[in-house]
Amino acid sequence: MVKEIERKLPVVHMCTIVPISQTVGANRIVPTVAIPHPFGDPSRTPEEEKALRRKLVERGLKALQTEVTGQTVFTE
Repeated sequence: MVKEIERKLPVVHMCTIVPISQTVGANRIVPTVAIPHPFGDPSRTPEEEKALRRKLVERGLKALQTEVTGQTVFTE
């Protein structure tokens, strides 16, 4: 299904388990934090968590803007 959506518009698959994203055929993959809290870390202060979330969103936006020819994992 990811490949069908990708034919019409670029998609970023943000996930905690990269091999699953690769198995389903995602082209742009952004690893997130952890299974129970993919976009955050409750042990951090609110300011640290906001910075972490912002970093993940910016990484996702960068992935959307990047041309890819196959599966690419965006770690930075």
